[in-house]
Amino acid sequence: MWFYTGEERNSMEKKNIDWANLGFGYLQTDYRFVSNYKNGAWDEGALTTDANIVLNECAGVLQYAQTVFEGLKAYTTKDGKIVTFRPDLNGERLEQSAARLEMPIYPKDKFVEAVKKTVKANEAFVPPYGSGATLYIRPYMFGSNPVIGVKPADEYQFRILTTPVGPYFKGGAKPITIRVSDFDRAAPHGTGHIKAGLNYAMSLHAIVDAHKQGYDENVYLDAATRTRIEETGGANLLFITKDGKVVTPKSDSILPSITRRSLIQVAKEYLGLEAEERPVYLDEIGEFAECGLCGTAAVISPVGKIVDHGREICYGTEMGPITRKLYDTLTGIQMGTIKAPEGWICEID
Repeated sequence: MWFYTGEERNSMEKKNIDWANLGFGYLQTDYRFVSNYKNGAWDEGALTTDANIVLNECAGVLQYAQTVFEGLKAYTTKDGKIVTFRPDLNGERLEQSAARLEMPIYPKDKFVEAVKKTVKANEAFVPPYGSGATLYIRPYMFGSNPVIGVKPADEYQFRILTTPVGPYFKGGAKPITIRVSDFDRAAPHGTGHIKAGLNYAMSLHAIVDAHKQGYDENVYLDAATRTRIEETGGANLLFITKDGKVVTPKSDSILPSITRRSLIQVAKEYLGLEAEERPVYLDEIGEFAECGLCGTAAVISPVGKIVDHGREICYGTEMGPITRKLYDTLTGIQMGTIKAPEGWICEID
């Protein structure tokens, strides 16, 4: 295992990457953070150059999908600083996800420090300001020791990998078309509210089928009544009413998106808009003026059309004016051109 020391940072030069044409895919960076849980405690963790994981064939993660993860980004701001956006909330959500799957808590403060160490070590992969690219950060945890009976693992590994990425949707701000799915994403009282790998496995067949049918994404309904909008396979939804109010679906079985929560605050405090989280019913989506998907990967991607079994609800051929203001304000905060609320921006020293 090779250990990174901060002394190398000053000599780092940016990698020779075509930043403007990056897709949203994996490009291996130099270092990743690894910490192991054994005998009831986490070790201190360290950075390593080894990107491979060696597991026993009966590891808990392989047998019973005991794994949770997070996603956040590092940015280069206008003044040249490298920052991350609200990593403390990612740490909190990882704690909640781990608790739900009977995994040990990796403390939020240690999480934030590990994120900062990993980004600092991979500074050469942080895209320059104005390139449109970012450094995606993927913290994750999994059961690592052999488990054959249905029970939680006894040992775990927490890791953080990074990869430079371009826009999540290749079309950028081009409005996408999504369909109301016949599949269910999460059950009532299930795991839809945490960031567990199994939730995303549930959506894979649905997204492949959607793509075959010519749609960009699925929008899922609540599994109990199939009358309420929940979220898509990889992002929360937001709607704009005809009188300019921001509305996001509220449900106990959707992921508490950090981007969505931030956009609600931006709408109220920066744009002076009324904003609310409430149940959104399928039969009312035609009453909204704008629609978008929001999440770490895309920030906001405008929805041009929702198709509900032949019924088409159209929101326009370009990003709506209020959605644009929300997008520009939040990305301005992230990139350092707009003053951020206290505690939102974490600088990589």
